[in-house]
Amino acid sequence: MPVCLQSQVADKPCGDSRYRPSRDDEAELDREILDLMLRTSAILTMVLTTLLTVACSPRDFLSRRLAADLISASPEFRVSQRFVLQTGIVSGKDYPSPEYLVLQHHGWIAANSAPCPRDLAPPPCWDLLLTPSGVDAVRAALPPEQANGSLFAVPVAKRELVSITGVAKQGGSADVEFSWKWVPLNEIGAALYSGDLHYKSVAAFRRYDDGWRMIEGVPRSGQSIDDALKNSEPIP
Repeated sequence: MPVCLQSQVADKPCGDSRYRPSRDDEAELDREILDLMLRTSAILTMVLTTLLTVACSPRDFLSRRLAADLISASPEFRVSQRFVLQTGIVSGKDYPSPEYLVLQHHGWIAANSAPCPRDLAPPPCWDLLLTPSGVDAVRAALPPEQANGSLFAVPVAKRELVSITGVAKQGGSADVEFSWKWVPLNEIGAALYSGDLHYKSVAAFRRYDDGWRMIEGVPRSGQSIDDALKNSEPIP
């Protein structure tokens, strides 16, 4: 048995040889433990983020946001609307059409009766001319090389998605209802298309191994985006 001599330090009793850390040592140990916990938490967060990124694709869930992005980015939706303006001798089936009457109301074209050529029917025929203000309107809407001649394909409006109004899912297929409107590109477009009128369409979506896609072209079932836009209905 060890021999114990009386300690001269009052707070250290004889025979007590255990190490007691100071307050500074305890604070340093706490800081090391906290730092270790923070680093461990950061590593776990990075691992979980990586696993979620690998496991889930942004297209795995057909949200309204994804549906809006896919519809807005589709070529059929992005193509601009063109109005074909034919000047010179036209038949009675082309004039007076509603579009030509609008252009005439704005003073952009003038129409005079004219004899029908043999290959043009039905009578009566009309000789359509651009007025000076009409020439300015056409030139403002077309590149210089396309602003001459008697036939003008004028881009007048583009589509703008207003909102996704509903998503109906059934297994790996879904119907997405959305509203959109025409946005005029120039003063001719503003005369022919109202930006206040909204249209309703329904597009078909299908889930594939890499996520949801919108059906384009000619689908086996459902309605393609092209058909959806063609079959749009005005919203009262």
